[in-house]
Amino acid sequence: MNFNIGWHVLYVKSRWEKKVYESLKEISLEVFLPQTKIIRQWSDRKKTILKPLFPSYVFVKINSSLEFYKALSINGACAYISFGNDYARVTEKEITQIKFLIGDKDITDIRMNIELPKVGEIKKIIYGPLSGLECEVIKTGNVKKIIVRIESLQQNIVAMIPLHFFESVL
Repeated sequence: MNFNIGWHVLYVKSRWEKKVYESLKEISLEVFLPQTKIIRQWSDRKKTILKPLFPSYVFVKINSSLEFYKALSINGACAYISFGNDYARVTEKEITQIKFLIGDKDITDIRMNIELPKVGEIKKIIYGPLSGLECEVIKTGNVKKIIVRIESLQQNIVAMIPLHFFESVL
């Protein structure tokens, strides 16, 4: 398999995302670990914690074959994600959109959805950091949830976004 310069998806040991992220930063690689805040409830307290948006994935920007193998040699790194004979690559635009998504205070309840989208209305986001993205809307009770497809990862993100951020796609 051949690699290309750009953002690659490094698969890491379960619950090692933060350790691998820090180790990659220490060797001066550009790295991205999207995390979302979740509230954990215990019998005596609630605590807000950061949890990786993509469990076992760390994004690494690779500029040379040396960096490609250097990232893979980090303790906890297992392999690069690949589909067929091609390594999974994430575009700069997708990285930017994920960064905006996890940093936007109007978007809450971000979590992964590995299932394929259900049949529903197709909307285009016209406002906010995700403007221009088309998504599928799922109606569940009084809550409207959208699924944003990240094609290069073959995964979906579910987030609650205000309805005024959408327009219908004909």
